[in-house]
Amino acid sequence: MCQLLGMDCNTPTDIVFSFEGFRLRGGLTDSHADGFGIAFFEGHGVRLLQDDKPCASSPVADLVQQYKIKSENVIAHIRKATQGQVHLVNTHPFVRELWGEYWVFAHNGNLRRFNPSEGEYFNPVGSTDSEQAFCYLLEQLRQRFRHKPSREILFNAIAEITAELRQYGLFNYMLSNGDWLIAHASTLLFYIIRQAPFGKAVLADEDVAIDFSAVTTPHDRVAVIATLPLTCNEQWQQLAVNELVMFSQGEIVLRDCIQPAQYMSVEDGLAIARKAGVSM
Repeated sequence: MCQLLGMDCNTPTDIVFSFEGFRLRGGLTDSHADGFGIAFFEGHGVRLLQDDKPCASSPVADLVQQYKIKSENVIAHIRKATQGQVHLVNTHPFVRELWGEYWVFAHNGNLRRFNPSEGEYFNPVGSTDSEQAFCYLLEQLRQRFRHKPSREILFNAIAEITAELRQYGLFNYMLSNGDWLIAHASTLLFYIIRQAPFGKAVLADEDVAIDFSAVTTPHDRVAVIATLPLTCNEQWQQLAVNELVMFSQGEIVLRDCIQPAQYMSVEDGLAIARKAGVSM
């Protein structure tokens, strides 16, 4: 199964430390070798970098680390192909315009027998279930609302559409319009909110550490979301199964769960992924 990484902050921040550990899972410490992508919001614009080669050895991934782009919202994805060939057109994240702003989406899972009809406004370019789901979600929102609704109404609508799509299979995803980042967990998704007093963090995938107190201010707040925890010395929180959460300015502002909160062990999550026909 693919892996996801997201960041939502109250001030532009670089994702180099988290991405350094995350990228190694793309063909080195794990088997996700079918491409990667990362999208940074910069004001109303989006900087999108993608490669259909393994992230661990990609020169494009080297560029991400060297450039140290700062952003308040970032979504990254490393791919283990289930539907759709290994090709740049099938590489996440996907980007579309809705209500005059860019939306970015990345998916981890497998939706079976999901064959929506052609949309009036949004249609996939590639052949993945992920891009189909993104286009379907946006199509439903555009059909319901000609103009952008309030954040609460929008979140509730996304929750309804997510519950519908979830019936087709595993649907872990991240979605952002640059002002907020929404994350949904079908199986495994973890998050951490870093704020003062900042401390030291050590990557789980590589012997690399950083003292955040030396590179932050007391007012900074950064939420990092990932399929599996990226550090080994911090306390990551797990999203409940079928929980939908909206992060904004580095904190959770809205959340919804379509059933009583329950949490899945990593072992059970991996077993469910294998049973669903995806690897992780």
